[in-house]
Amino acid sequence: MQVKGLILHARKDFVVDHFGEDAWQKVLESLPTFDQKVLVDTILTAKWYPFVIGERLDNAIVEVLGGGDEKIFEDIGKKSAQRGLTKVHKSFLTRGDPQAFMKKASTIYKFYYDTGRREYKQTGANSGTLTTYDAETFSVPDCLTVIGWYKEALRMCGARNIFADEEECRAKGGKVCRYIFEWDI
Repeated sequence: MQVKGLILHARKDFVVDHFGEDAWQKVLESLPTFDQKVLVDTILTAKWYPFVIGERLDNAIVEVLGGGDEKIFEDIGKKSAQRGLTKVHKSFLTRGDPQAFMKKASTIYKFYYDTGRREYKQTGANSGTLTTYDAETFSVPDCLTVIGWYKEALRMCGARNIFADEEECRAKGGKVCRYIFEWDI
């Protein structure tokens, strides 16, 4: 499975913005030489990269900067949404209508991942579930970035008091990754 460079770039931006360039260098130094080369060269946002590089990068960020706390990835997801949804993917936003935005989940997924699919099911006026099926690879950090990304995207659409939780996770033995979202307008 592969992911877009936008995902890797968001992680780098987050580390540099919140911890500094020296912290990014420490993260890089903790990675295998091949990963370092890929991540030191220009990360092209539209290029596909092996998921495993992102997974190792995630693990390095948790260990080097997060003190073992994976919740740092919700913040990375938020940063990724701010970056992507104000630039290259701003047409996905539906200001004033979070449900309309969430209904684009299957299309949005294809811009970030090359295998699997994501479906959205509305469960109420201001709630719904996202379910990811058939992804070849998965990880707890990636799921947390999904939560952070969608929470920020919902906020950008006008939602307030956003609640999100992962109900089922393949990285924790589930058959799918399913996220519950609720919000106020």
